Amino acid sequence: MSNSVRVRYAPSPTGDPHIGNIRTAMFNWLFARRNGGRFIVRVEDTDQSRITAGSVENILDGLEWLGIDWDEGPRVGGPYGPYFQSERLARYNAAAERLIASGDAYRCYCSPERVAELRKEQARNKQRQGYDGHCRFLSDAERQTQESSGASWVLRFAMPQSGSTSVDDAIRGHVEWRNDLTDDFVLVKSDGFPTYHMAVVIDDHDMDISHVLRAEEWLPSTPRHVQLYRALALPMPQFGHLPMILGSDRAKLSKRHGATSLMEYRDAGYTPEALINFMALLGWSLDGATEVMPADTIRQHFTLERVGKPAAIFDLDKLQWMNGVYIRQLAPDGLADRLLPFLEREYPPELLPIDPDYLLRLVPLVQERLKTLADGPDMLSYFFADSPQYDAQMLVQRNMDADGTLAAIQRAAAVLSDVDPQQFTAEYLEELLRAAGSELGLNGRQFFGALRVAMSGRNATPPLFDMMQAMGPERVLHRLSLAEARLAG
Repeated sequence: MSNSVRVRYAPSPTGDPHIGNIRTAMFNWLFARRNGGRFIVRVEDTDQSRITAGSVENILDGLEWLGIDWDEGPRVGGPYGPYFQSERLARYNAAAERLIASGDAYRCYCSPERVAELRKEQARNKQRQGYDGHCRFLSDAERQTQESSGASWVLRFAMPQSGSTSVDDAIRGHVEWRNDLTDDFVLVKSDGFPTYHMAVVIDDHDMDISHVLRAEEWLPSTPRHVQLYRALALPMPQFGHLPMILGSDRAKLSKRHGATSLMEYRDAGYTPEALINFMALLGWSLDGATEVMPADTIRQHFTLERVGKPAAIFDLDKLQWMNGVYIRQLAPDGLADRLLPFLEREYPPELLPIDPDYLLRLVPLVQERLKTLADGPDMLSYFFADSPQYDAQMLVQRNMDADGTLAAIQRAAAVLSDVDPQQFTAEYLEELLRAAGSELGLNGRQFFGALRVAMSGRNATPPLFDMMQAMGPERVLHRLSLAEARLAG
């Protein structure tokens, strides 16, 4: 094994990438980048029955969207390929034969029904569940009988039956397990494909992986992997098990705590910058106080010493807050570019295509209020609608009547129709309309409230005059004429 840092992210293509799974990928990536190492993506596709179409593409697209680049793996190649386990079966078969020859593995002919019944019986008797080693001690004659009958088999590892297995985990420190509490686990399934335990050890060795950084849920599998390394006389990587991610109620992260798939967060309008920042804090800390920091800062300072042992709490409210912070940091043209796909996704054909110059004028009006990019279509919809939909009664403000409101709308239209388009600015509009309101004997709340509804069909909007400037004289006068018609009709 080389002295350079080589880490890997090895997802199973069984669905969209889960946020916890992506957090693991990101920590490996950060560790590699901080240490000048290599980050490898390897697809663990040996469980053929659970593979779902499009999963590999979604996983890789998700990494690219987050800005997590990889040095070896699908789409980029590399010297340690192939990077799909289903294409590496010869390597696993060779290792299996070595283990059989050394007596460290044996063929188990127990039917799935026997194994299932065994587990039920163990549960009834409140015993530790696991394989009982029935086929481990078959005589040569008994094995020959099974082979002759054509019985199907799985390959099991012969765990030591006494002593203990230990590792010095990079995050959790010294961890030790009694060997007699780990059963003889399956290495090769009846379909000829290796299990995770077999494939991961062979692949990590073949790809010269220096550090195995993975979720805490894999900690109980570590003694199995350590014993496999020993049986095959392979050098072991450094293990490090990342803290669990729990919901705000300290239960296992699930849908009720918010979306769990990375793609759901992308489609819900979260920015990759916010997600990188947020996920980094799910187990790692810069100084215990700093929360908002760019990916470059995280990469520069990421160390395993700063990864904690306690479970990390997933707080959706915090993610929304952080996402808003990153949205407000975007330049207007950058925010417009990011909002455009959401507008195109949500708006009906008659509102498309979106005028990019018009959108750029609108972005500053809503930037402070956006929590996610997906909020954009609703916040901006009335800017694009040809005729805002509202009840005429909404135009009539407190202590006003329909006739007075109609007169106010007509006065505003008359004043604004004479404005030179070059002077159609928020400051000039406010000056003109305040004067017009005073002439009508209306206060700002009354006059401007009616104009706000006429422009948008809503009572709460960005600043009225900024909004009118962004709309431009043609749209403003058109909406005033619509409001006049509604009041007159």
